[in-house]
Amino acid sequence: MTDIKSSRLVEALKAIDDGIYIINNNHTVEYMNDAMIKIFGDGVGKKCYEVINNGNGICSWCKFQEVFDKGETHYGEVYLEHVKKTFSLIELPITNPDGTRFKLSLYRDITRRKEQQARLKSSEEGYKRLFDHAGCGVFISSKQGKFLDVNPAFLKMLGYTNKDNFLAMDIARDLYVEPENRRKFMEIVEKEGRVIDYEDEYRRRDGNRIQVLVTSHVRYDEKGNVLGYEGIVVDQSQRKMMEDKMKKALNFLDKTIDCSPNAIMAADLKGNILLWNKGAEAVFGQSAEDVIGKINITEVYQGDLAKQVMKKLRSSDYGGVGKLNSNPITFTNILGKEIEGNLSAAILYDDDGKELASVGIFVDLGERLAMERKLSETRQQLLQSEKLAAMGRLTSQIAHELNNPLFGIMNTLELMKTEISPQNKRRKLLDMSISETVRLAEMLRKMLSFSKPDQEKKINININTVLDEIVLLYEKRFRENSVKFEYNFEEDMPMVYASKDQLRQVFLNMISNAMDAMPDGGKLKISTENHKTKVCIIISDTGTGIKEEHIEKIFDSFFTTKTDSVKGVGLGLSVCYGFVKDHGGDIQVTSRLGEGATFTICLPVSTVEQ
Repeated sequence: MTDIKSSRLVEALKAIDDGIYIINNNHTVEYMNDAMIKIFGDGVGKKCYEVINNGNGICSWCKFQEVFDKGETHYGEVYLEHVKKTFSLIELPITNPDGTRFKLSLYRDITRRKEQQARLKSSEEGYKRLFDHAGCGVFISSKQGKFLDVNPAFLKMLGYTNKDNFLAMDIARDLYVEPENRRKFMEIVEKEGRVIDYEDEYRRRDGNRIQVLVTSHVRYDEKGNVLGYEGIVVDQSQRKMMEDKMKKALNFLDKTIDCSPNAIMAADLKGNILLWNKGAEAVFGQSAEDVIGKINITEVYQGDLAKQVMKKLRSSDYGGVGKLNSNPITFTNILGKEIEGNLSAAILYDDDGKELASVGIFVDLGERLAMERKLSETRQQLLQSEKLAAMGRLTSQIAHELNNPLFGIMNTLELMKTEISPQNKRRKLLDMSISETVRLAEMLRKMLSFSKPDQEKKINININTVLDEIVLLYEKRFRENSVKFEYNFEEDMPMVYASKDQLRQVFLNMISNAMDAMPDGGKLKISTENHKTKVCIIISDTGTGIKEEHIEKIFDSFFTTKTDSVKGVGLGLSVCYGFVKDHGGDIQVTSRLGEGATFTICLPVSTVEQ
């Protein structure tokens, strides 16, 4: 080995940074260069496996026989646990001039490279996993308009199953709904270097369109030339659909609020108006444009009404804290019109229970209250008419009763007068008695005239028209008292010669009685029928009905089953019966207790030409 050490080969080996050692055919280390000694320590004279593998036997990777016996060179890679390093290994024969052979082994430390390779491999695998399993579409495309690679999510998003077919497509022509948008995308991404959440529209394989958000950047070569683009694509179809549904729902809600006939308004805690619908415009006389964000709710109501409402809202006495149930209020709007109605309101809270705003619904009851007042007046008038009619009948009966004996007295006095001379003083007393009796008779005549006033003027009228007017008057009361109304008016009804006001009084009384018989609601039906010589009006209800023993008495004066002091006069049906009889008609009634009653009014067809 001395010859070897003095040779140039040994000097060259010593200068190499890789570890080198030489062994003889007995596995004994004859030489180690500095790099080898630095890694494994000086092992010259020791067995190679003791130095390299810290073991007692030949290393498993050693090609000793192939090198010494066959003169072969071998390459390999080995990880040595006791030095924690990976080496690239070259084993090659060295033949001396005398024919003897040595084995030279070169150990190059590739630990760092292997670690980098492992990291790179892990990174590549991670990228591949991310690429393959990402929920959104991932793509790499060329500048020329072809996809170089796409992940499964992108294929699924666009409805493709064959990746090769997808990669063969022309992006601008086959993917973009508007091919021009591809050029716009390229211009923007190349100018900015990237795009984030760029909105676009793609075409699926089935032809349907989808809305997408693209986040992408440019790929360059080593010279800075644009190679293509890569990025991610998110399908926005579901979001767009939900946005459209939400928009439609909000539009529907806005229209519902705006079209409500009731006034709906909302204000924040400072009183600034946030919501003002068409109903509020009609009630308060101010447009939403002039109100929202411009005036305070306190300016809408007179005085401190707005503060009173908020005070009630925060109290538990008016429907619970945060609620105000149907509170009657009256105020004058900006046009000077007095408004009567009911206000229902509530406080809006956030998730933490903090007050956000207040909202109110005002129901204008002016028309209804006016109608109720009118109905009340009509009722009072009807009641007064019934009283006068009853008094008239009583007066008539008294007058009739007094007339007969009075005329008997008058006749007797006249007879006595013929038997007494005109010059007799008693004759003068008789004349005075006869004069007073005549005066009394005249008073009775006037009383009879009062009890039977001249009948109202009669004209040809259409029963259907009279009933239509009355139903219109009662329409709101039907709804408010849960009464379902049904009518069946026969067409081409003949005329009736009658007093319109008296017939109106008859029908109003009948309908009012039917309503009173259905305090909890029910069904009211009015029909008209043409029987050639007469017309019939049938009014039926599903109310409490009439007891059998009362049916024969209901048209009698002062008979009533009502306990209310106002309603229970007992003259209504009696007056109605009198009016119908005066018109040559008749009223019939059928009823079962608990099942309602039916009144049938028949009047003769007019024979008068007008």
